[in-house]
Amino acid sequence: MKLAIAQINCVLGDLAGNAAKIVQYAEQAKQQGAQLLLTPELGLCGYPPEDLLLRDGFYRACGEALADLAKKISGIAVVVGHPHEQDGKRYNAASLLQDGEVTATYRKHLLPNYAVFDEERYFDHGGEPCVFEMEGIRFALNICADIWEPEAARRARNAGAQVLLVLNASPYALDKQEARYQVIRERIAETGMAVVYANMVGGQDELIFDGGSLAMDRHGALTAQSARFEEALSMLEMQDDLRPVGEKVAPLSEEADVYRALCLGVRDYIGKNRFPGVLLGLSGGIDSALTLAIAVDALGADKVRAVMMPSQYTAQISLDDSREMVKILGVRYDEFSIEAMFQSYLTTLDTAFAGCAVDTTEENLQARIRGTLLMALSNKFGSLVLTTGNKSEMTVGYATLYGDMAGGFAVLKDVGKLLVYRLARYRNTLGQVIPERIITRPPSAELRSEQTDQDSLPPYEVLDAIMECYVEKNLSIPEIIAHGYAEADVRRVVHLIRISEYKRRPSAVGIRITERSYGKDWRYPITVRYQDEF
Repeated sequence: MKLAIAQINCVLGDLAGNAAKIVQYAEQAKQQGAQLLLTPELGLCGYPPEDLLLRDGFYRACGEALADLAKKISGIAVVVGHPHEQDGKRYNAASLLQDGEVTATYRKHLLPNYAVFDEERYFDHGGEPCVFEMEGIRFALNICADIWEPEAARRARNAGAQVLLVLNASPYALDKQEARYQVIRERIAETGMAVVYANMVGGQDELIFDGGSLAMDRHGALTAQSARFEEALSMLEMQDDLRPVGEKVAPLSEEADVYRALCLGVRDYIGKNRFPGVLLGLSGGIDSALTLAIAVDALGADKVRAVMMPSQYTAQISLDDSREMVKILGVRYDEFSIEAMFQSYLTTLDTAFAGCAVDTTEENLQARIRGTLLMALSNKFGSLVLTTGNKSEMTVGYATLYGDMAGGFAVLKDVGKLLVYRLARYRNTLGQVIPERIITRPPSAELRSEQTDQDSLPPYEVLDAIMECYVEKNLSIPEIIAHGYAEADVRRVVHLIRISEYKRRPSAVGIRITERSYGKDWRYPITVRYQDEF
């Protein structure tokens, strides 16, 4: 028999739109000879619905949409993920639609409640397997987290299943695909079942769903691999020995992987929220240059506006490089000098600041003037401001509230500084858009004379490594020191992390690309006296 995977980009809450897309893919799959179509986890409503799942009306709407969808399915069986309410309990469910009816429903067994997941907050646990037969083959359903532990797959096998169909809304992170391969192979080794794995694709707030749907035979060999970061209909043929065989797309490099994730995140956040376009402050530095390149690749030059706001501290090369880049990309570009405004602020505050030395106050004033100008343009024309700060800066608080942090979407919020440079070089391999001098010159906020980032921060090689250990791997101070980093550097960075939480909390939502970003999976208190020692 033939079956298909619909790797679709769902819009959260657009029940009619998502259902129409499922019907469209079902028709395409049927035309290509498929008898069965597998769609992603909660594909009918989108993932994650979060506190919509606390509303009775949401379940009623989803139930009505599922019944209506079933009536539109004919000549092919479709497995659809949806929220399900039954006997006063609520489930993350998947139903088999055949000949206009819902013929079977599976309820997710394992509810993840870690990292970005809060499913224990919303759902009850299922416990029964769901096995159905088509063309002499016995299929079973699992949903996402079910396959990360042995029990749900074991129950399916004990109920007579031969092939495991897994619906997923598995969010992207670096190296996540390899982790998926490993887990699937573990379940295959335990059960002897082939696995067909459908993953959602698209951006939802900070989360990216990267697709990469796949199939493995009952020996753990990869027999089909869908594209990453794009919608796809993948056709599989069940061959001898129950091998689900289809096309295999080549893997991407890490830089290509992350770059495409960031582009997808920008495209879907802007598109799904119906913003007409974006604007950003261009500085002549690496972060704003990379953000600009991503925005143009994601949205097209006609939806991107760059604004340069020089002060007396802005180097001529920053102006020259910014002008060169916007010319290459063909975006709208404005220059607004902030020198007069800055002097006006200083004059206004002259009496209040009498006797005080010049410090970061004057630097932050410049950043806040720029933020005010960007937000004024946003208010007037409706475009969303993209902030350009990276994860290294957010980690240690090297950012100005209501200044460079002003904006609605933080493209590089989970991208460390060293990775920023790698991504810039990668983008230039596709066509030179970032002037080489932007990549090679020492980074600087240009808020005072002769300023560089390293005046205030450890070298990024050290900062990023300690950040990864403490933030992403949750290592203690002694463990990080044991990795070979100087104790003074470790304690300094950890101290900066802890005192900067008040800045991160009100920061713009940003794209998650690691296993721990400063978003849903980072929940530290702002007011706290505990000091890390262990």
